[in-house]
Amino acid sequence: MRSALLAIGVLIASAASAQAPSNRQEQVPKAILNSRYVYVEAWDGDFFNPHLLPEDRKAISDVQNALQTWRRYWVTVKRREAEILVVVRKGRIASINASVGGNIGTGPGGSGSHDDLGSNRPRAEGGDKAGVGPEIAGRDDIFFVYLVNENGSLIGPMWICHQKNGLDTPDIPLFKQFKESIEAASKVSTTKAPTP
Repeated sequence: MRSALLAIGVLIASAASAQAPSNRQEQVPKAILNSRYVYVEAWDGDFFNPHLLPEDRKAISDVQNALQTWRRYWVTVKRREAEILVVVRKGRIASINASVGGNIGTGPGGSGSHDDLGSNRPRAEGGDKAGVGPEIAGRDDIFFVYLVNENGSLIGPMWICHQKNGLDTPDIPLFKQFKESIEAASKVSTTKAPTP
């Protein structure tokens, strides 16, 4: 009986590993690939937030310029018009304060519809923080990508990357990693044969 259960466990593990993505590009959700409109803000608010640190404001501008040069997505001037939301933050000394919550949040930063939060950080529906906050990255720059629902709520983060000096110009390494992931995933999705 025990050996039969072990054999079943091995078969299940083998099947799961066979279906697991073999590379990072396959983990990019199709909704991000199919989106066309993007909004960029910092973890602590949008570009016009008077409390935003200058380095975060510069990171927003740099990522917007990189997106416009790429021409895969249209950068919107209003968050409610976006299908995806890019959230950036320059690294700084911070305490480690990560919490794991639900996958659907009402959103980081921004203005207008987020007054009920009492904070600009992503939150799950129950009020818990959604995902891992940038405090875990500490001195690293962060680049999070969320999907935006029609009602303005967020799903995600769907793509997370952090790196020391990852938002520095002229290269903006975190943006470059995102771009490469999207382009590789696009090639994979166009070369896959449709399933019957």
